[in-house]
Amino acid sequence: MAEHVLVIGATLLDTKGKPVAGLEPGTSNPAEIRSTRGGTARNVAENLARLGAEATLISAVGDDATGRQLLIQTAEAGVNLDYVQMLPGRTTGSYIALLEADGLLSVALDDVRVMEAITPDFLNRNRALFRDASLVMFDGSLSEAAIRTAVRLAKEYDVPLCADPASARLAYKLRPYLADLRLVVPNQVEEAVLCGVDFPGYDPVAGLALARRLLAEGVDIVVVTLADFGLDYATADEMGYIPPSHTRFVDSTGTGDAVTAAILFGLLNDLSPIEAIRLGAAAAAVTLQTAETVVPDLSLDMLYDHLIV
Repeated sequence: MAEHVLVIGATLLDTKGKPVAGLEPGTSNPAEIRSTRGGTARNVAENLARLGAEATLISAVGDDATGRQLLIQTAEAGVNLDYVQMLPGRTTGSYIALLEADGLLSVALDDVRVMEAITPDFLNRNRALFRDASLVMFDGSLSEAAIRTAVRLAKEYDVPLCADPASARLAYKLRPYLADLRLVVPNQVEEAVLCGVDFPGYDPVAGLALARRLLAEGVDIVVVTLADFGLDYATADEMGYIPPSHTRFVDSTGTGDAVTAAILFGLLNDLSPIEAIRLGAAAAAVTLQTAETVVPDLSLDMLYDHLIV
C-alpha cells in the first residue's frame, strides 16, 4: 500500500552571502551572511511535510554538530529520518552561495561527498521503501550507480519517479533516464544540460522550446524555474509560461525545491498537472520572498493565497 513520498538526496548546510554595497572582486565585501538548512532532497522533503504529506528521506550526514542540528530541524518539520545515515568521521555536506545584490545567484560551491554513502546496496536493502511509496523523488547528488538503482527499483514497483538535477554540473546524470521520469524540475541552465545544448540565456520562449525537447525524450511533465522570472511548463496536453507573482524579491535559494514539492503534493492529491504546476508557481512566489531556504510557516492555505488562476 502506497503510504509516503520517498525522497533521496542531499542534506546540506546552506551558507549564503549577499553584498550590501556592490560586489568588488579580489577583496572582502560587506555583506549579509546567514546559514540555514538546505540540500535539494532535504528541502523537498521538508516542504512536503509542511504541506501535510508523509515524506521519508534517504540521505547522509556526518556525525558532527552540523549534521545533528540539520536532522533536528528536519525532524521538527515532520520528515521521517529513519533512513538517514549519520556517519562518524565524515563531514556533513555544505553549500555556499554568493548572491548578487538583487538576490540572484552569482556563483555557488557545494560539497556532497558524504552522499557516497548512499550506495546501490543501501538502496537495495531498503527496497521496501520503494514498494510502499506513492512517489519517488531524487536529486543529482547521488552517484550514477545509486541513480541507476533508484530508477530500477521505482520501475520494478511501478512507482512514479521525479527528479531535480540540483546543479547544472550534476544534471548530466539524469540524461539516461529522461524517459523514466514523471516529472523533472530544472532551472534553465540545468534544462540546457539535460537537452545537451548550450545555455540560450534567461528567456521563457527558449525555455519552452527546450521543454518540448524533454517531452520528446519521454518526460511526462517538465517545469522550468526561471529565477524571479516565473515558470515554463510543458505536458502532453499543454504548455506555457506562468509569470512571477511575488511582491518583493529576497533570495532565490530553495525556490526550485519548493516548486518540486508543491507539484508533487498536488499530484498526490489528484490535481491535474496544470493545477499542480500552478501550486508550484505559488510555492515559488512565497519562497522568493524569504531569506530562508524553506518557508518556515509554509502551509497549503499560504499557497492558495498566492495562486495564479
